[in-house]
Amino acid sequence: QRLMIAMALLPQPDLIIADEPTTALDVTIQAQILRLLRTLVKERGVSVLFTTHDLGTAHEICDRVVVMYAGQEMEAAPADAFFARPAHPYTRRLLASVPSPDGEIRDIPGEVPSLVNPPSGCRFHPRCEYATAECRAGRPPPRALAPRHGVRCHHPVDAPVGAEP
Repeated sequence: QRLMIAMALLPQPDLIIADEPTTALDVTIQAQILRLLRTLVKERGVSVLFTTHDLGTAHEICDRVVVMYAGQEMEAAPADAFFARPAHPYTRRLLASVPSPDGEIRDIPGEVPSLVNPPSGCRFHPRCEYATAECRAGRPPPRALAPRHGVRCHHPVDAPVGAEP
């Protein structure tokens, strides 16, 4: 992974696509890679598309977070708003599933959908506690909750009254 990162930086790109760049690396090397990415953003103005399953790393390095579920965007927000005020039921469940300091793990009930034959409408509806017939019938349109904070959900949790797409 370090060699691939070095090769990617040789031509001095404007965009780096970092797909799980710290997976299977020891903590020291992970920190070095994250520090390098931060430096590239700050000093060279490089944009980084950072794909990860590690929410702690996303919180540490990302300016903006987009959550995907079964191939569809669920929520997008500035990182601070994303972690402080998640609105999509999947995002809330995802953040709640991070193991707590006491070791408790809360999973998301239900089955992960097939990507070959996904459910109609919102792909999270079979596992969502707020799902209605509307969720099963059609994919929710984008809905703006705040500047740069959007969600694709018919029933976002704690959404401001009157928020429009």
